Amino acid sequence: MTDNASHLTASARKVLSLTDAERIFRIKSDRWIGYPYAKVVLKQLDDLRQHPRVNRMPNIILIGDSNNGKSTLVKRFCQLNPAVDNPEGEAVIAPVMYVQAPPVPDEGRFYNAILDMLFAPYKPSERVDKKQYQVLKLLRYAQLKVLVIDEIHQILAGSLHRQRAFLNVLKYLSNELQISIVGVGTKDALRALQTEPQLANRFKPIHLPRWEMNDDFKRLLASFEAMLPLKLPSKLHNEVIFTKLYVMSEGNIGELTSVLNAAAELAILSGKECITLDTLEQIDWTPPSERRRQFLTV
Repeated sequence: MTDNASHLTASARKVLSLTDAERIFRIKSDRWIGYPYAKVVLKQLDDLRQHPRVNRMPNIILIGDSNNGKSTLVKRFCQLNPAVDNPEGEAVIAPVMYVQAPPVPDEGRFYNAILDMLFAPYKPSERVDKKQYQVLKLLRYAQLKVLVIDEIHQILAGSLHRQRAFLNVLKYLSNELQISIVGVGTKDALRALQTEPQLANRFKPIHLPRWEMNDDFKRLLASFEAMLPLKLPSKLHNEVIFTKLYVMSEGNIGELTSVLNAAAELAILSGKECITLDTLEQIDWTPPSERRRQFLTV
């Protein structure tokens, strides 16, 4: 073991004193890796929060492949802007709210999701117009500035008529409350927005691309290594391991997280306390493109 574990962040070094089971639990827990482009996107999201209320509020649509860090990024934005108590008001002050789009474009289910996030009582069978009134009233009390809607590509699960109706709901909320909307989804989300051209023109697309095999990816690996509570340095920037990790993850940060979590767990259980090429060879892992191919051939 190194004397001071200087390869780790201060918080990761503290975890070294825990049991192996506790360290593995920490490894499997969510963590935030603040890579440069994520910080750029967070700045643009925060610009929405600070934007004055105007008749035509700016919106953002965050696009990326599945499991490529979109949800993690917007949830980080929400964590940075939590609700705060407002003893003199009728509700907490919540500048930012996160909800998932319903599995089908349904106005009632969407209002249910918002009311759930507000811990507001409601009857699922209640008329949509009553839910709408309740949502508008509560969001005004909460002084909402930005509504984040994840999995927004799910709009496409309904008919064209229902897609347009749902998008009109988003436009109505944005206009009525003078809030910004952040849609999050796959590239299909752009296609969903195109069914309502007036609304689509209000959304600025931001693409979250896959990582390339370059120095930025090496810096990302260095950030991961500093946060994985292993007693010995893994030197993930080593060319052989760096290349292996890129091939296994195919440039997808969600896949990379899963690979490194599995490898770090094995490193602890085996007593090696670092991730090596042998460790990566031993974990049970199938690259995402191969998984898709296997699924299509079943």
